[in-house]
Amino acid sequence: MSDSRFGNWTSKNIQGRMARLLALMTAGLVCSVAFAAPTTIRVGTASVSSDVGFFIADKKGYFRQEGLTVTFTSFNSAAKMIAPLGAGQLDVGGGTVAAGLYNAIARDISVKVVADKGSIQPGYGFSALMVRKDLVDSGRYKSYKDLKGMTVAVGASGTGTASALNEALKKGGLKYSDVNVVDLGFPQHVTAFSNKAIDASITNEPTVSLSVKRGVAVRVAGNDIIYPGQQTAVVLYSGVFIKEQPEAARKFMRAYLKGVRDYNDALKDGRIAGKNADEIIAILTEYTAIKDAEIYRSIIANACNPDGHVNAESLRKDFSFFTEQGLIKGAVAFQDIFDNSFVDAALRDLGPYKKSN
Repeated sequence: MSDSRFGNWTSKNIQGRMARLLALMTAGLVCSVAFAAPTTIRVGTASVSSDVGFFIADKKGYFRQEGLTVTFTSFNSAAKMIAPLGAGQLDVGGGTVAAGLYNAIARDISVKVVADKGSIQPGYGFSALMVRKDLVDSGRYKSYKDLKGMTVAVGASGTGTASALNEALKKGGLKYSDVNVVDLGFPQHVTAFSNKAIDASITNEPTVSLSVKRGVAVRVAGNDIIYPGQQTAVVLYSGVFIKEQPEAARKFMRAYLKGVRDYNDALKDGRIAGKNADEIIAILTEYTAIKDAEIYRSIIANACNPDGHVNAESLRKDFSFFTEQGLIKGAVAFQDIFDNSFVDAALRDLGPYKKSN
């Protein structure tokens, strides 16, 4: 009898211990999942306003909600991000689609355009054709055709600003060769107008507003008139990131689009003047070199597609222009630069954008 009682007691004891052990293991598993180390995503930025989707998603915790930690590295231009993206030293980058990107892809550097980061939409002519004020006042400049023979600044050859200039010249029946084009960083345009070193320019904000405020140039037309729909900046993924961390890449895109949608909620009549505008401007002044909130309140804002897709036809037009200029140095299949799968996956989760009132 004692053996039976002992056996029964042992069986129940073992079952109880196993149950407790299983409960502890389950709790430990839950804790390990809940407190798993976040995945670190390395992001290259130019620290400009079109990076706003990145900045909002970081500041408001959208990346954290996806189990991601984001580190930002600032570059002077998107061109300088291409090599580290191709080598897998950066996971994500953002900037203009220039001839250099196509040349890099022709050299088998693995980088893909995955989402919109900035574009020209009606009322959002963030970039504009500027003409020196004295030339407008004197009547030397009256219309696009009067650009002939002028010295015109663009941000850099082989970029979207050069292609926008080409579109402006076509409106006046002119060719790109009909003007003297010089490469000049946007902040330098103000001084160049003051010194009469340039006659006109394609310039981005906030230099556009600053030039007008100082009385050295006139905003003749925004690029929403000159080149409506132009894709001015994109999000880039490293091929290594796409291949080795596809789930993290999808999570990043989902968080990024949430940030872009918050930005769109804050847009009104061409400016950051809508819902939660003060919050968005505060984020921009924290993350960019412009610390004066009034500048962000006064400038024409850049547009960004809240559903993420790029304007491929605009990029194709720019690609054709770069090719005509002899700036594409290798064989590139235009369609191969895109990977829309990450935006498509994010939209399946988020649904189409609806502006918040």
